This record gives sequence, structure tokens and C-alpha cells, in this order.
Amino acid sequence: MAFGYEASSNHRLLLVRRPAGVPVQDDFTVDEVELPQAEEGTFVVRNLFLSVDPAQRGWATTGTHYTAPVRLGTVMRALAVGQVIASRHSAFLEGTHLYGWFGWQEYALARPDDVLTLIEALDIPLSAYAGVLGINGLTAALALKRIGRPVAGDTIIVTTAAGAVGSVATQLARAAGCTVVGITGSDEKAARCIGRFGCHRAINYREGKIELLLDANLPGGADILFDSVGGQLLDAMIRRLRRGGRIIQCGTASVPGWSPPPTGLRNEREILLKSLLWGGFVVFDHVSEFAVETRRLASLLREGKLIYEEDIRQGLIKAPRALTDIYAGRNSGKVLIAL
Repeated sequence: MAFGYEASSNHRLLLVRRPAGVPVQDDFTVDEVELPQAEEGTFVVRNLFLSVDPAQRGWATTGTHYTAPVRLGTVMRALAVGQVIASRHSAFLEGTHLYGWFGWQEYALARPDDVLTLIEALDIPLSAYAGVLGINGLTAALALKRIGRPVAGDTIIVTTAAGAVGSVATQLARAAGCTVVGITGSDEKAARCIGRFGCHRAINYREGKIELLLDANLPGGADILFDSVGGQLLDAMIRRLRRGGRIIQCGTASVPGWSPPPTGLRNEREILLKSLLWGGFVVFDHVSEFAVETRRLASLLREGKLIYEEDIRQGLIKAPRALTDIYAGRNSGKVLIAL
């Protein structure tokens, strides 16, 4: 038996129904199949940590510009950290740890194109490579670098500021000399944004009229908006940006669906008169920069200049509920499934 095999079968989570909005448990089912076998040019990965990400709602429903929707009856698309346990590819030796497209399953038959990160430094917990050193941390770092362009003295608004992306964006913006105002969904998370992640101020958007809360916490407006939620909250925040402000759009979690397109305030006039720059950011457009940026974030971790939180749940069957919980705000940090 090859290196690392500890089971006689592979349990998988299959997508069996298109979600009507946020995915729920009944959209998935578990099956059991034989262990995959490495063929020429492939390798078998034993998954250790499965990532649970808001983007999976799109992957399960309509797809995105970079990928088609997951086919019904197939393994749910997901990123994961795992270890090569059998290989017929010279670049991926048995024992190597990887982060990539390995799906919601215990074992994956993988190819080089499935790999996003070859994990070089094992002095950092492996789970970190699925979060703060994975697409969450990379989204925060690269979106700030490419679109936000923070400089000392800027004021930045960060939505979902206690989350896996927002908490990293908060810390990096503060390190750049910005005043950071975090937006989150509870008093407990607002306190964490300030006490743990370094926000100067934090708003629980559920505690009152958002326009009044923003005015109280942004008396002079803001220069950058790092937004992952969209919708009515976005409409209110745009109107608090200063001339020349930059908007990073890396998510639309508050919008329940896009067919038919939702209606709301028209923002063109704000964009025009304030000379705002509004840029969409999809981290997979920047894969060529992952290796360098991962090393930079890893260095910050080692130096104690970057902290992170994880919400780790045990067992494959917990994955669908974990995804539902993200949209309901029932998570504390990056959500992972440990196998």
C-alpha cells in the first residue's frame, strides 16, 4: 500500500441540488467510493483541512467567469490543504504538502493544475495555508496592493472586519498607517475587531440606522472601502467616501440573488462627481503572484505582525452547515473542516 493510506475507501460530499440562495445541508449528500489510484502524471492527495468559503455559493449555483458551476452529482468544489500519499508525477513527491483544488472529500486524484501552493514552511500550522496564507489572506493583501493603494493618513472602511479576509485587510491597512473602521454584525465581533485585529473603531451594523452609525464613526469620510457585502450597506458607504476614494469589491455576500438583477440606489453620480475608482477583485486572476505574497504573509506571521482566528469543525459531514453558518454570521474566524 502506498505512503500514507489509512483507509480502504473515500468519502465524498456531492452537490445534488442547485441551492436556492445560500446552500443548505439538503443540497448535498455523502457517498463512499474506492480510493483513487495515481495514474501517469497524477498524484493522490489525502485532505487534512477543507476550506469553507462564501464563493462556494456561486460555484454551486451559476458559476463564475473563471469556472463553470459544479455539475450535479459530483464532488463539491473546494480548496483544501493535504498531503501527497501516492504519486506518478516527478514534481509532486510523496509526503509533500499542498494547497489546491481537492474538493470536499477525504482523498483526491490531483493534477499539477489543481495546485495553488506548494507548502514550503512547515513551522507554520498547516491549517493557516487554507486561510491567512490561502485565498483569504491573499485576497486582502493583493486587493489592497492593486486597488486600495493605502498610504499613511488614509481612512479605510473594512466590511466583515472580523472575518477571514477582513481581519487580514484590517491589520495590513493599519500597518500601512491607515485609520481603520471595521463593519461587522455583532457587538462581540466589533469588540474583537478593535481589541484583537487593531481597528480604531468598529460598527455593529445591526445596532441602528447604518447612515447614522457611519456618520458618527466617519466624521471626515473615508478614502478606501474594502467591501465584501454589497447591497444597501455598500450604497450607504459609497456616500461617505472622499473625493478620489478607492472601492475594492471582493464580495457581495448581502445580496441574496442576481436573477433577476436586484434594484437599489444609482451610484453613478457618486462615482463621477467624487472621481471614485471602483474595482472588482477576484483573487484567482492573480495566481502568478501567490508564491511571493504567501512568503511575505508567512514572514509577518513569524514576526508576530499578523494574527488570525480559525473556526475548525470536525468531520466531512459538517461542511454544508458550516457554509450556511458563514452567511448567517455564526462563525468565529476562518472556517475549516478537519479530517
